[in-house]
Formats: sequence, structure tokens, C-alpha cells
Amino acid sequence: MFSFLSVARRHRAGLLSSTVRVSIATFGAAPATAQQSASPDLLPPVEVDPPRKPAAPKPALPRGAQTPRAGASQPAATQSAAAQANTQLVVSPTGIATPAAHVANAITVVTAKDIATQQFRSVPDILAAIPGLNVVQTGGAGGQSSVFTRGTNANHTKILIDGIDVGDATNANGAFDFAHLLTSDIQQFEVLRGPQSGLYGSDAIGGVISVITRKGDGPARATASIETGTYQTFNQSAGVSGSQDNVNYAINVAHLHAGDIPVTPQQLLPAGQKAIGNAYDNVTASTKFGVDLNEAWSLNSVLRYTDATLLFTGDGGFPSVPNAAQSSHAVQQFATREEAVWSLLDGRIKNYFGINYVNNRTSDLTASNPLAAISTGERIKYDWHAVTELAPHNNFIVGLEQQTDRLQTTGLTAENGNRAGFVEVQTNFAQRMFLVASLRNDINDQFGSHGTYRIAPAVILPVTETKLKASYGTGFKAPTLSQLYQDFPAFNFFANPNLKPEQSTGYDAGFEQPLFDDRIRVGATYFHNSITDLINSNATFTSYANVGLATTEGTESFVTAHLTDRLSLRADYTFTRAVDATTGLQLLRRPKEKWSATAVWTPLDPLTVSATLLRVSDWRDVSRDGMTSGLVAPGYTVVNLRADYAVSGQVKLFGRVDNLFNRHYQNPTGFVAPGLGVFGGIRMASFGME
Repeated sequence: MFSFLSVARRHRAGLLSSTVRVSIATFGAAPATAQQSASPDLLPPVEVDPPRKPAAPKPALPRGAQTPRAGASQPAATQSAAAQANTQLVVSPTGIATPAAHVANAITVVTAKDIATQQFRSVPDILAAIPGLNVVQTGGAGGQSSVFTRGTNANHTKILIDGIDVGDATNANGAFDFAHLLTSDIQQFEVLRGPQSGLYGSDAIGGVISVITRKGDGPARATASIETGTYQTFNQSAGVSGSQDNVNYAINVAHLHAGDIPVTPQQLLPAGQKAIGNAYDNVTASTKFGVDLNEAWSLNSVLRYTDATLLFTGDGGFPSVPNAAQSSHAVQQFATREEAVWSLLDGRIKNYFGINYVNNRTSDLTASNPLAAISTGERIKYDWHAVTELAPHNNFIVGLEQQTDRLQTTGLTAENGNRAGFVEVQTNFAQRMFLVASLRNDINDQFGSHGTYRIAPAVILPVTETKLKASYGTGFKAPTLSQLYQDFPAFNFFANPNLKPEQSTGYDAGFEQPLFDDRIRVGATYFHNSITDLINSNATFTSYANVGLATTEGTESFVTAHLTDRLSLRADYTFTRAVDATTGLQLLRRPKEKWSATAVWTPLDPLTVSATLLRVSDWRDVSRDGMTSGLVAPGYTVVNLRADYAVSGQVKLFGRVDNLFNRHYQNPTGFVAPGLGVFGGIRMASFGME
């Protein structure tokens, strides 16, 4: 499935099956992105005291960040869930810390506390219930994972980790594989929806997913956890973080293992052949360090390394059938950002100088080929951006970037460069009117100059406190190194160095309404995207061409309710219409409807119980071998349960049940999703238990 032969075969199959490529078997890379700081001043320090005691006062926010509205510092037990979400500081909409209430873009925030409560182990677990997204994963842990944001393609969502664009140049069509991204070191997870290329450059047609890892703060704090359960699961994590005088530090190591995950449908196997469960092993280590040299200069460093191996059942023969022996897909990912921050005029001007380096190495060994197919991708970027506080809560941002991508694989060594400049204005009038506008120009070594922009106003009406919001912007997706330069002569398929970027225009508009002192909040957003110049096959199926057109539109609606101090609810509904504009057909793997609901109940101070229901409607799909298109895949409903109990201020016991009713479904077609799973473990911390 991951071999050179299989990649070529999927080029053919995907070209025949759809005018918009949605293959989850090949992912890829693209040019530069706007730079967030490696270590933003985002969240308050962890609580040293037990939760029943008053929390320590929050440190002063930087001059460029706005103080949250009254009530933001209340303990979680007395503040509504909706109010907490509304006053949460977010980074991705503007590149600097801003209260969520003051941004117009649709954004979902998942905090470290949410991750602990819901016991998310990998990023696909987080994304499954988020509105506007559809997650497609080939089986359980480690299976290739694609995310379709607002009906756009899987390669139309930008992914950042601590400001690092971690796109993988070894992947062919530019989509990021979320399967190998673990959660144990995540402090905040942001899903920003809508075209964002005006700030973030290539890939951000559907949106941006920003991961911010833990930053050390306060006394040294050690954490550890261990978990076991169904599918031979055995997970562990350990970390230490804190700060002393002018130095902060955070170190984390996580291990995720699953040894027997049923994935291959029995009906696809040849007579007498038994299914072999997938096995997955992932070790991820990360560090974050910072030092304030003096009042003017600070240094930040982020490093992250992942070593993961997936054993899976690939396909072979013609017609294609699952192999009797397993194949393997090994991934080594390294990412780092080294950053210097120079503050002027009492912090009113902050300059960020950064160097990013990303290295991805994949090794694919199929059952039918004793030689591994090895690919290596590199990305190095130099960037500078400055944040100037023109007046309190009014900022001007300007930045420059230079990035180079390299790909080395069988028979190919390729390179492409990109330079970019951008400006952004963020304004706040009387705590009621907010506006963000950005303008960006990318100059690519291959296709030349490309400009994008975005404007996003919001207003909070007096008396009713109704928030009205809208955004309008353009986006683009640059062709990948594989699409530009990688040939498959054995299959009479060749790259096209003359490809142009895919382009989009998108807008959304909506409202949010707080009720009963913000204990209940309701909202809805309408979105629309028009995408042109999609990279697809030419008329003879021998190369790529900019020939695809697509339209996506829909609504995202939600209600949050803090019914009591111990019971909160959230429900989301997404309707998506995503069609191939040339045929009028629904795009593959974009279900029209998605419902989700989560309830969190604290019947006793030490006990927290939660339940999540996820319903996904049917969708158009292709067969596992990619040769049959237009299949109707049935929808599914799953229920998950979670519980944790604080034995003391330093120890928690936890347990979870996935797919409570053991629903059997395939997503995508040809790959069985995990059934009933029961897991449990223990989590420890020297203090500040989450």
C-alpha cells in the first residue's frame, strides 16, 4: 500500500475515480506559512493548590494581549463552560494571543484539561467530534488519518506545532497524516476554519490546525501515566516542567502501543485466509525551553521527535486483494524551532527571529517486495515578524519568510523555494467592535508570485450581547514536489512542472448569543468556498493538470449549557454540501451531516464522568483498491464513556469505553473501525493534577 508500485497504482485509481483527489494513501507538502511564536504567553500557570482552594492569581498579560472580561479568572467550578470558552486566549486567528470573544473566525479550542477529561490519546481522537471536520482513518491507532475541513480536500488544512509548519515533503498530494501526533504534551489545540492564506500562505484553504505544547511555569512539576486495555494497548507518558527565575522548561516522553487492531473486512479476504490485526508503536519525545536574557531579549527552543511503526495488511495482485503477510510503514519525524525575541519600547514592539527545521523519513516495506522504499523530506525556513502595539489592543504585524523544501526518494531529488511577506492589522473599538485584516504575497521559485488576503469583522451588540461575525478571504494550495517532478514511467504517468497553485475564495457569516448570564450559548455560521484550478489528471490520464472545480457550503451550529455547577453539555451540528462543480456529484468522503454531543458530570468532587455521542451520515466513497467509485458508505453512530477519580491531589484513576454499543462500520470503505474497547489506568502528578 505504501510501496512505489502502490503509489503509482493509486495515482491511476484516484484519477479514474474522482475529479477531486481524495486518496488517503498519499500525502504531501507545500510552501511557506506565517509564523506564530514558539512559546506564546497563552495560559495561566498550573494550580499548586487542590482544585477546591482558590487558584493562584494570573500573571499580567503582555501589552499586545487584551485582558479577558470579568469572570474569566473564576474557578472552573463556578464559571460556565460557555463563558470559559469565550474568554479563552487563542493564537491562530491573528498570530498573537487574543480572547476568543474578540475574533470573527470560527474556532474550536481544546485545552489540556479537555484532553485529560476525554482521555484523548492521539489527534484523530480530538478531531472526530469537532464541527466542520470529517476524519477518515484506515483502522485504529496509527492508521493513515485525513481531515476534510468544511468539505475541502484533505490537503487543504495547514498544521502547525508550536509555530512550525510540519508538512511532510515525502507525501505526494500535500495532506498531513495526523495518525502519529500524540497528545500527552499538548497545552492547547486550536481548529481555525475558513480560508487563512492571507496570513498562513499555502495549504490554508479549509483552515488551520494549531498545536501549542506545554510551557513550563512555576515550581518543578513531574507527571506520569500508564494505561492498558483492549487490542493489547499499553500506553505510558512522563514529563517534567517548571520555571526558575528567568528560565522555563518542559520535557515530555510518550509511548503508545496497540498490538492487535482488527482492520481488514472478512469479506475481502480470499477463501481460507485469516485476517491479521494491525500493530502500532509510537514513541514521541518533546522539549520546550525558554530564557529571558534581559528586559529586551528572550530565547525560545522547541524540539520534537517521533519514531513510529505500523504493521498493516496491504493489498496485492490483480484484481487487488489483501495480502496474507503484513507490510510495514515506519516514520521518523523531527521538528525544531529556534527563536529570538527582541522587545522595544517597554514591549510595545516585539521582533521575532526564527529558524525552523523539519525532517521526515519514511520507510515502506511491502509483503511482496523485500526492498524498502525510503523517502526523505526536509524543510528549512527563516522568518522574522514584528508585532507593534499602535494603541491598547490595536496591533500591526509585519513579517518576512524564506523557505526551502527538499525531497529525496527512489530516482528523484527535488527542491523548491518560496519567499513571502505579509502585513496584518488587528483593531478593537470600545470592547465592542473588532476587525482583523491581512494581506500576503508569496513568490515561489516554480510558479512565481501569488497574492492572498483576508478580512474578518465582528461586533458585540449592547444589551443583548449578541456577537455578529463574518470573514472573507482567499486561499491557495501550491503543487507539491511530487506533483511537479516525480514520474512513474512504468505506468505512463508523468509529473507536470508547469502546474499552477489551486485557488479558492471563501466567506462565512454567523452569530453567537449568550443567555442566562452566559450559562447557555447558542450560535450558527454559514460558510461557502469556491475552489478552482484543482490539480487532477489530464484528459489522457498521463499527467497532472489544473482542471478541477469544486464548491463547498454549509452550516455549523452549536449550543453549550452549564446547567449546574456540576453538569455541562455541548452539542454541535454540521451540514456540508461539497460538490464537484463539473459533474454536480457530492465529493468523496464528505458526509452531508454530522452530529455530536458531550456531557460532563461531576457528581462528587473527586469524580468526573463524561459521555460523547457522534453521528455521521452516509457519504460517497471508493472501494479499498480504488477501482470502484460512487459507492454509498453507510453512516454510523458511536457512544464513548469516560470517568476519572481523584484518589488524592497527586493520583487519579481513570477508565474509558470506546464504541460502547460495539457498532460495526467502515471509514473509509474497506477498513473496519475499532469496535468495543475498554481501557483503564493511573495518572500521577507532583501537584496540579488535571
